[in-house]
Amino acid sequence: MEQMTAVGVAVENTAYHFDKEFTYFLPPGMQATPGCRVMVPFGSGNRGRQGMILSLQSCEQPELLKPVTAVLDQTPLLSAEQLRMVPWLKERYFCSLFDAVKLLLPAGINFKISTQYVLAAPKQEFPEQDFSETERLLLSRLSQKTAAEEELLQMLDSRHGPSALERLCSLGVIRKESAATRRIGDAMRKMIRLTAEEMPDSLSPKQREVFELLLSIGRVSVKELCYFAGVTVSVPDALVKKGLASYYEEEQYRNPYEKAQESAEEVDVSLSPEQQAAYEGLLGRYRSGAAVSLLYGVTGSGKTQVYLRLIEDVIADGRGVIVMVPEISLTPQTVALFHQRYGKQVAVFHSGLSLGERLDEWKRVKNGQAKIVVGTRSAVFAPFERLGLIVMDEEQEATYKSESSPRYHARDVAKFRCAYHKALLLLCSATPSVETTYFAQKGRYSMYPLPSRYGPAELPQVTIADMNQEILLGNSTVFSTALKEALTETLAKREQAILLLNRRGYHTFATCKACNAVVSCPNCSISLTYHAVNHRLMCHYCGYSVPATRRCPSCGQDEVRFSGAGTQRAEEQLAQLFPQARVLRLDTDSTMGRFSYEKKLSRFENGEYDIIVGTQMVAKGLDFANVTLVGVLSADQSLYGDDFRCSERSFDLLTQVVGRSGRGSNHGRAIIQTFTPESRVIRLAAAQDYGTFYREEIQFRQAMLYPPFADFVLIGFVGQREEQVCQASLYFMNLLRNLAGREYTDLPLRVLDPSPALVTKVSNKYRYQLLIKCRNDKRLRAMLSRLFIEFSAERRFAQVTAFADTNPVSAL
Repeated sequence: MEQMTAVGVAVENTAYHFDKEFTYFLPPGMQATPGCRVMVPFGSGNRGRQGMILSLQSCEQPELLKPVTAVLDQTPLLSAEQLRMVPWLKERYFCSLFDAVKLLLPAGINFKISTQYVLAAPKQEFPEQDFSETERLLLSRLSQKTAAEEELLQMLDSRHGPSALERLCSLGVIRKESAATRRIGDAMRKMIRLTAEEMPDSLSPKQREVFELLLSIGRVSVKELCYFAGVTVSVPDALVKKGLASYYEEEQYRNPYEKAQESAEEVDVSLSPEQQAAYEGLLGRYRSGAAVSLLYGVTGSGKTQVYLRLIEDVIADGRGVIVMVPEISLTPQTVALFHQRYGKQVAVFHSGLSLGERLDEWKRVKNGQAKIVVGTRSAVFAPFERLGLIVMDEEQEATYKSESSPRYHARDVAKFRCAYHKALLLLCSATPSVETTYFAQKGRYSMYPLPSRYGPAELPQVTIADMNQEILLGNSTVFSTALKEALTETLAKREQAILLLNRRGYHTFATCKACNAVVSCPNCSISLTYHAVNHRLMCHYCGYSVPATRRCPSCGQDEVRFSGAGTQRAEEQLAQLFPQARVLRLDTDSTMGRFSYEKKLSRFENGEYDIIVGTQMVAKGLDFANVTLVGVLSADQSLYGDDFRCSERSFDLLTQVVGRSGRGSNHGRAIIQTFTPESRVIRLAAAQDYGTFYREEIQFRQAMLYPPFADFVLIGFVGQREEQVCQASLYFMNLLRNLAGREYTDLPLRVLDPSPALVTKVSNKYRYQLLIKCRNDKRLRAMLSRLFIEFSAERRFAQVTAFADTNPVSAL
């Protein structure tokens, strides 16, 4: 018997507890390879689903397998590396195979699978008297063309539509089919080229001019031809009708940075001795193969110049480069720098682009037209065939960790890719994560320090302002006396300032003086924030909002009072204190528009604003030579919490924002406002003393057995009924206790009992969690995988979602 080809397929929308590679056979004549998407019948109803071929297999009994119904890609979308990464992501992050596949592909390339109906035979073959009015309406519509199920049900009575479709299918009158349609189509442009070599004498003057233009340039878009020739589209139409030219379509990439120009002059980077030593050491690590290195330098030390020089060598070797930044707000200056230096060789990956633009930037990388990718977390999956270098700027940032499934960390994915390609992973920061510094000191990573600022720039002078004293003196604004005076001097010198207040809105909460109730979101267990711009109280979790009022929703008294300060209130007070100052507010409320970050930061750099007041998006990555003053309006907000990383995050935020000052030729200064001036973290950040902070923090981590000395795995439970979610967490805990006691007694585990999450309710869903302190290895992950499968089999908790998050950013 002839041997058939079978394929292992990752199928879309499968539950974790029964997810695997499903085997299908390829019908004769159908061609497909691993990395191509296919349509396959799935489940007892054999409904069409999208899948990705992960492997080829031999098949001697195809009659035992379901057939692939359609191949959706002519060429593979996934490379050999990416096909290997799919099961790695599933095993490490407890997701389905197809969820891992979707991480590797741009959202715009996805197919939407829909059910369609088509006539099984011409309508006249069926006598109409046998059908109901609803059925005749259906046949009339389908006699015109195929129709989607959603369209037909909308057209029909909701009570009779489904039954009519089922009856016509059972009679064989109509046929149900599955169809795959692309969510985002390719951008095409209409092109024209000559089909004749000689110009006939019968052409009009305009036609002759267009013919000669096409003869000289070969091919061109119709739009450009009409523009440069000064003619309407009727002229090229006439040439096509006469058989002298032909139209065709060509794919056009949607490039959001199309107007960015490469610098006319070659940019020469002169490295200091410190930078040169770091560059030579990193180049040696790159040449030696797979490695991880830490480039540690104080703010303004010129880390960017070092890795730019390294990128030159990687590009010269014909290998790709990925440069990651933690937030969209940090991409404008980075993208501008790379476009100036490398022009159209740069592709940009971040969520601020449209689906079409993201799709086309991905294609440019896959087709080899872009050699460098700059972007946020998702850039780590850029489809380079030969990858040489991955740079993670501000590597300590929490945004490199995904907080939705699959809950991957970009650093872990980068390590996988660099090991596969024998490439270099370069971690850069002035405040590296405690774990990264620990591994560097233990020799797992190589470290290259830059202890001084580049050129004449010096670290800013820092003043700590005690806000307790300001209140005693009757100062009711969010600005200390020292900061007011410093702003006055800065404005007088025509220099610029950056002010950090990591709370958006006007007031941060509202309370009733009559009953002491906090005005909270009905959907989330969180207080509402007052926004002065729209005079509404808003939830920053689910988006719920109501008009602001003095009436208490709990007791009905007109005694609601607003407290706390956000960026909107700071902006208002700045306008009152410095009416001549031009103030720019930067937070998520003021930057909702497309490319808002780029436009506003460009205007600030051009001197159109004097002061930026904003949330943490202004704290990192910005480099403005004229900024000589930084003010931190409330240094205590991130310092006290229930997370062991609070001190690290606060030190990082304060150190980074202070480092925005004095990066040019003028000396900088910074003022940190706090109600706890005695705090060691604040004082060490003011001194930019990372070494002392690290030594104290690593001793604390070791004593408490916190990362890097152990790992945390958070098991989360989410559902609409709190009692059910609580019971689900207790049931999982019992499963864990029994399985670990029977088969995994060798695993070092410390488990905290289930408890409500810090924010227990979000969008009307309750959240519980249990924490496991452990060593994250394959054996632990195998145990957790078994637990999730066993938990899913308990039908009592079918409405509760359980997930695992390894070393989470914070409590759920």
